[in-house]
Amino acid sequence: MAAINDKAVLQTIFNPNTPFGDIPGLDAEQEELIQDNDSKFDAELLEQAKYLELQGISAAESGDISTALEKFNQAIHLLPDRASGYNNRAQTLRLKGNISGAMEDLSRAIELSNGKGHTACQAFVQRGLIHRLQRKDDAAREDFQKAACLGSTFAKQQMILLNPYAAICNQMLADMIQKLRNPDSQGFYCE
Repeated sequence: MAAINDKAVLQTIFNPNTPFGDIPGLDAEQEELIQDNDSKFDAELLEQAKYLELQGISAAESGDISTALEKFNQAIHLLPDRASGYNNRAQTLRLKGNISGAMEDLSRAIELSNGKGHTACQAFVQRGLIHRLQRKDDAAREDFQKAACLGSTFAKQQMILLNPYAAICNQMLADMIQKLRNPDSQGFYCE
């Protein structure tokens, strides 16, 4: 079994766009520790809302976007101050092409969660991705930074990809490793 440092070096070699030492699964325990505070909700209503959301997620995964949207709307109607329903509905709205509706729901999820917990982390990541698609890199960077602070490994990776200096360094490292693997090839740096 390889040591943590060995895994970090191998991760950097095979995935040069990830930060050094970023090992998939290593931060998963930290991400799992971030929980939403649902204690303020009635236990029975919370259970019903979670069940409706699970049905919505299942419907979305099977391609039934209309049913998914209906289930998320029901969950939101049941507990309108719970962030998770808005976050899930945002993903469905984005799949339908309703980007402005998705952005409204993501902002609402962040507001309701006070920018804390698992749902806020997911909402920051989703909103950051939409900003990237819209070529609003500064806004994307801001959302990814907040998600990274909440423990998202994916957001940390996106922060690296948005950093042009890191991209250059990663490319140089990849070229150097390629040169070490195959000394006869001409890499980024020519002699």
